[in-house]
Amino acid sequence: MVTDGRAAAIREQSRDWPSVDLGPRQLCDLELLLNGGYSPLEGYMGSADHDPVCDTSHLANGVLWPLPLTLDVSKETAESLSPGGHLALRDGEGVMLAALKVDEVWRPDRAAGARALFGTDDVSHPGVQQHLHRTREFAVAGRVEGIQLPVHYDYRELRLTPRELRRKFSRLGWRKVIAFQTHRTVHRAQLAMMTEAAGEAGANLLLHPVVGLDQPGDADHYTRVRCYQELMPHFASFVARLNLCPIAPRGGGPREAVLQAIVHKNYGCTHLLVDFDGSGSVLENPGAPTYSDDEARELMARHADELGVEWIPAREMVYLEDRRRFVTPEDVPGDGRVLRLTAEEVRRRLDDGREIPDWYTFPLVARELQRRHPVRGSQGFTVFFTGLSGSGKSTIANALRVKLLEVGGRGVTLLDGDLVRLNLSSELGFSKAHRDLNIRRIGFVASEITRAGGVAICAPIAPYDVVRREVREMVAPCGGFVLVHVATPLEVCEARDRKGMYAKARAGIIKEFTGISDPYEVPADADVMIDTSNMTPTEATREVLFFLERQGYIAAPDGE
Repeated sequence: MVTDGRAAAIREQSRDWPSVDLGPRQLCDLELLLNGGYSPLEGYMGSADHDPVCDTSHLANGVLWPLPLTLDVSKETAESLSPGGHLALRDGEGVMLAALKVDEVWRPDRAAGARALFGTDDVSHPGVQQHLHRTREFAVAGRVEGIQLPVHYDYRELRLTPRELRRKFSRLGWRKVIAFQTHRTVHRAQLAMMTEAAGEAGANLLLHPVVGLDQPGDADHYTRVRCYQELMPHFASFVARLNLCPIAPRGGGPREAVLQAIVHKNYGCTHLLVDFDGSGSVLENPGAPTYSDDEARELMARHADELGVEWIPAREMVYLEDRRRFVTPEDVPGDGRVLRLTAEEVRRRLDDGREIPDWYTFPLVARELQRRHPVRGSQGFTVFFTGLSGSGKSTIANALRVKLLEVGGRGVTLLDGDLVRLNLSSELGFSKAHRDLNIRRIGFVASEITRAGGVAICAPIAPYDVVRREVREMVAPCGGFVLVHVATPLEVCEARDRKGMYAKARAGIIKEFTGISDPYEVPADADVMIDTSNMTPTEATREVLFFLERQGYIAAPDGE
């Protein structure tokens, strides 16, 4: 952070500089650069540091750093920059936060980086998907001068910087501090785990939840922070504090654990306890790729001398009914009755409106979750149809809209592919980039409709799996998401072609036509699959309605 005088000079000079508006993930990285959470880094990495970080988890100067920190920019921005120049870094409202002195404009090898960091190039891994498909091609390296930190209007008293928190610990006389980092809701089992870890280490506790970016399936951070605040009075006096960590999770597994250890050392912590096993989650994403506690422990041990932070593995805690307390599984007597409740079971209770047991969580925490997660019959939801042109998507979508309006209780909006092209994306062409942008626009509108408690019915072709997953991630935190694959075979779709589009594609008149000259990626995660070559539109619509009824989004009509 620069002085007021230097800040005024930078603002004056920046009138002639190129600038970039940072996205949410980039703002998290910039905040930790400016507040010292990413110390010893003073800016964004160039090629000289990127490759050794990917290969050895060390910067070129030998300092431990496990994940690349790069500033990705568009091709147009990259072409406007040259070494020795400057780039103004702004938030989404155009407020200048920092100035970057350009050392290098370069193109990272994203695929090699993904394999090194995540051990896979499978795009079902959210970190890989972000790294390969949501990161721009070019990167800018250089030192950053901060004018002001990103502005937060929420929970300001809980957003102490590393320096402020270290001073707080010093005033309190806290010499050993265990950081418990989680992006999940915390319940009685996690409270017992934290309390036991603090007692064994003779340390105080910093509950340091991630609020940089909400993860798919998680409760939003406002709900989680209210839950954390309800939890704090249940700690013994003067044992624990709550502070918010503006880090953006990357899904980097063990390497990310090392990054978290570095960040928390900068925040004044001596120990790190990470909730890896998911037992604290209420709305986690089932089946998402995960890493084990053992992998993180092994990597932390390898770098223990460089880190200076002690790793405390998360321990499973189970509820022993006759003793009315949580214990580790090895402490359960032979005749002891253990109560367990998985995250999926908690989710179902929230969906159905059933109570969450008092032994599992605190009543006020349960209340906050119920406020955030109404029963399914009251939630908004999106039905997203995907399939080839001519598969019957629009016909079924129109019929579904009518049937849901008959059911009543929610507003219903149809976002058909052709209608969206006419009214929302008229300036877009049919290149892959433009088609992807069109689907993202549909997803954004659908998420807002869902958030408001309505029903969005979407019927684009949506041929690419990565973009469909992005839409699911946009909508899922807002309510329900149902993916319907209209799997009508190509030959049937082509035979139905009233507009002659397939014929023009085969003649080479239409380029990049899905199913002919451009691929359609069959979804592996479809909730409903329909083949309209052997069923009527009414029958196909009924299949979707049956699924919605079984999932509790709508009630079955009387007499059915």
